Amino acid sequence: MTATAWFIFFLILQLIHFAGTWKLYQKAGRKPIEAIIPVYNAVVLMKIINRPWWWVILLFIPIVNLIMFPVIWVETARSFGRNSTTDTLLCVITLGFYLFYINYALDPGYIKDRSIKPTTATGEWISSILFAIVAATLVHTYIMQPYVIPTSSLEKSLLVGDFLFVSKFHYGARTPMTAVAAPMVHDTIPGLKIKSYLKKPQLPYFRLPAFQNIKRNEIVVFNWPTDTVRYFGDRASLNIRKPIDKKSNYVKRCVGIPGDSLEIRNGYVYINGKQTQLPDRARTQYAYSVVPKAGYELSPAYMYERFGVTDNFYRQNDGSYFFQSLTEESATRLEKNPNIMSVNRRVVPAGQVDPSIFPNTKNTEWSADNFGPIYIPEEGKTVALNAKTLPLYRQIISEYEHNTLEVKGNAIFINGQETDSYTFKQDYFWMMGDNRHNSEDSRYWGYVPEDHIVGKPVFIWMSWDKFAGKVRWDRVFTTVGGEGERVSYLKYLLIAIAAWIVFGFVQKKRKKQQG
Repeated sequence: MTATAWFIFFLILQLIHFAGTWKLYQKAGRKPIEAIIPVYNAVVLMKIINRPWWWVILLFIPIVNLIMFPVIWVETARSFGRNSTTDTLLCVITLGFYLFYINYALDPGYIKDRSIKPTTATGEWISSILFAIVAATLVHTYIMQPYVIPTSSLEKSLLVGDFLFVSKFHYGARTPMTAVAAPMVHDTIPGLKIKSYLKKPQLPYFRLPAFQNIKRNEIVVFNWPTDTVRYFGDRASLNIRKPIDKKSNYVKRCVGIPGDSLEIRNGYVYINGKQTQLPDRARTQYAYSVVPKAGYELSPAYMYERFGVTDNFYRQNDGSYFFQSLTEESATRLEKNPNIMSVNRRVVPAGQVDPSIFPNTKNTEWSADNFGPIYIPEEGKTVALNAKTLPLYRQIISEYEHNTLEVKGNAIFINGQETDSYTFKQDYFWMMGDNRHNSEDSRYWGYVPEDHIVGKPVFIWMSWDKFAGKVRWDRVFTTVGGEGERVSYLKYLLIAIAAWIVFGFVQKKRKKQQG
């Protein structure tokens, strides 16, 4: 929907509200005209139903307002004596239009000093649950979101089974674009495996002010730009169009920022001509071929104990081992094993046609290890368009920035106008996994638009090693960023909890003695 369409929609809502409540405003001692003045009518209504003015703010927060609207309808009905379970159900089932019946068909009296405290245990329980959901949704959407690492694309830096807190405010919290959705879930309702949202209406993209920009080599959570699956991990259902904020969440390292020139040479990333230097906690992994001496076997238990390698290697027909993910440090140590003859890093050369590599054309001659150079688009910058460069930016122009794009012979038309250049409307990023040969990343599907950025992982609050079947205690309550060995803050948390319990006990005992 355009801004004009949203404005008209908002005005229609005001008219509906006025038509259904103006008599109720009058009975509450207010002027009927107050029911049609945008925003002010909501402030007045809060006074009528004896609720705090800041509830008005909640009515304008996407997703949260889906919870608040039914609450307001029910509270309005109760302020005019409609307290029964039937009245409550009718308010919700009719989407608030039950107020029209109260407004025109009945002659209700206004209860000025109505008690807002629930009269039953059930009412108390429902009220507590509703506002717990509202508070959790606000935190989840604008402050911090829990996230679990599902794949090994960042193995060694972040492990499968790491449970993270992802900050929404570091890069600026993105307001929801999908207006109607279940709170605190992503694209699927857990257990039911059904869609958790409606595609329409869609709100325009907006991001609150950021505390920092995305820095090169930071780990970032984002919506997978080319997501077409029903939910994460379900590769059976393809070609599903999803709103931006309901696309699957991915976590990768941002190796290239807007304005960078990026190239991959023999598996190593070069930014603006210089080989990138990753943070010391990063552990880049590559595929290796390992040749043992005759009769020697590498057991999973040995590889896990010595190198932390689980199940990402196997023996080939020629007797050698293929390792999909091994750090250069581990490869060097493994090579020192007297029973190992050779350890060689696998590098896929350029020059072979591979349609799976971005820009996914039939004549792509780049590989996952030898790629580029490419320019990472920056908002406001202009690039030349021709037969060679268009494949790199085609998806940006038509899909991410919503232009019509046509190619007629050697001529390129954008929104019906022939052109030989394009100016970008937003920033883009290049995301890659540290597990270079076991990561579905920008090398395969291209740039990540700025409006797809979700947040910054900041804290590991839990880590479960499914291979060993135990908690990784050395990772619990550690920071994602930083330098040097990880430091767990778990003991400080336990001390703080113990101190709080003791303080509460002392306070309770003191009050009892004073009473």
